[in-house]
Amino acid sequence: MPTVEERFNLRGKVAAIIGGAGYLCSTLAEAMAEAGISVFILDVAEPVRGNPVPTGTMLPCLRCDVTSKDDLIRCRDQIQREHGRIDILLNGAGTNAPTPFFDISLEEFDRIMRVNLLGTLLSCQVFGEVMVRQRAGSIINFTSVSKDPPLSKAFVYSTAKAGVANLTQNLAREWAPFNVRVNALRPGFFPTAWSMRHFIDEPRKAAILNHTPMGRFGQPEELIGAVLWLASDAASFVTGSIVTVDGGFTAMTI
Repeated sequence: MPTVEERFNLRGKVAAIIGGAGYLCSTLAEAMAEAGISVFILDVAEPVRGNPVPTGTMLPCLRCDVTSKDDLIRCRDQIQREHGRIDILLNGAGTNAPTPFFDISLEEFDRIMRVNLLGTLLSCQVFGEVMVRQRAGSIINFTSVSKDPPLSKAFVYSTAKAGVANLTQNLAREWAPFNVRVNALRPGFFPTAWSMRHFIDEPRKAAILNHTPMGRFGQPEELIGAVLWLASDAASFVTGSIVTVDGGFTAMTI
């Protein structure tokens, strides 16, 4: 029987992190690199956090539009040429808008749905094909506490994240026979500077924190444990799960 250390050992694994330049996923990319994973950041932007990581390793950054299947295939093929396999896919690309419902344009609806839902579907297609063929892999998608019940001021985003949860469980069922696990994180409130300016005013902040038993927002580092667990063999029987990390927000009633 493997030891606990062996079950959590991720050294030598290869990971693609979609949206790896962002607030949450850049932290997760650094942590995965520290764990010994060969990490590739795929994003349309440059990373916002420290690079190199504390290990001194420079994380390769591949420019990638998650809504472009051609971009995803190009990045996948480059990773495969360098390493011969892909073990982990972290799907963290996302976008949002606080537009009132009657003011939502078709362009905004399409943009948010394409990045959050279509982008997740496409990356699962492109990278999942490799994992199914190699009969091993872990895919970690990003849903949200807004998927259900839906969050006010996030109409399209909530719809998209509900779709990601559904897609996650669909693929978990389809790919379990190939030893490919598909799970999702369901973060609570981990606000960026943008969301604090455009989405969370003082009354909304008070409402969120009053509904969060831990009484504070989450920090990106607090997602690391769940991600490393889902990526590791310690979670070898975990698929189709939606792992909530929200300080108790969804457990709160009165």
